[in-house]
Amino acid sequence: MTSITSKYADFDRLREQATALRREGLSRRQIRDRLHVHNNDILNRLLEGEPPPDWTKRPRAKDDLRARARELRAQGMTYDQIQVELGCSKSSISLWVRDLPKPERQRTREEASAIARRGWEATLRVREEERTRTKQAAADEIGDLSDRELFLVGVALYWAEGTKDKPYARRERVTFVNSDPGMIKTFSAWLDLLDIEPARRSFYVMIHESADAEAARLYWADLVGVDPASFGKTTLKRHNPKTRRKNVGDDYHGCLVVCVRKSADLYRRIEGAWYGIVGAARVPDLANRT
Repeated sequence: MTSITSKYADFDRLREQATALRREGLSRRQIRDRLHVHNNDILNRLLEGEPPPDWTKRPRAKDDLRARARELRAQGMTYDQIQVELGCSKSSISLWVRDLPKPERQRTREEASAIARRGWEATLRVREEERTRTKQAAADEIGDLSDRELFLVGVALYWAEGTKDKPYARRERVTFVNSDPGMIKTFSAWLDLLDIEPARRSFYVMIHESADAEAARLYWADLVGVDPASFGKTTLKRHNPKTRRKNVGDDYHGCLVVCVRKSADLYRRIEGAWYGIVGAARVPDLANRT
């Protein structure tokens, strides 16, 4: 490496210039370009002890929270109390205030546990609010769907959740099964787009035998707007006594099976459209992304 004395003979004078520029508010890059010092080690020595100007410091989203946490800690609050007050995690609080003196314990273990529970509830509430905002923002970005967009969505939806034809078991018929009301509504809208008459659609319910099958049938019939009496025979899933059911409660309605009669041609169109989507999809060129 070229020595400082050979390349930068008057180091002290150069340091005076770098220090003066730093105090004027210039960044490292600006000083480097102004003095033509492109060696980082030398630049570090020239600026040693000189703090960077405020404008070069990157602002952090949690600076205000950090300052408030330190203020509350200085007042004698515990991590639990600060968490309740600010709604942030105790791990973050610990990092922010660990250099401050620890306050004396002023409450019983039971009181401390109650405060901790309230703090965790506050954290969960903040997380749920963030989760809700993110989902709503994403939903608002969708807007209206064009016919083409709905068609592509429906094809992908069917290929994910519908029955498939296999070389060893020819089943060229459209059958869609799902427990999500939103999926059923979207699939029904897709059938409407393709002018599939209601008379060609048939329905039946698949549900656990210990659930309320009749209530489920009424629920799905109301969702798709048909007479419950038109539903086919309900398929019951047998209960395994060795397992504990998780799909319980009033929100459990089993699965709705939607069948389209005389649908071999429709199935072939779905399969062909899906392969068209696959062929049209392109892997992003990450190497040339700027």
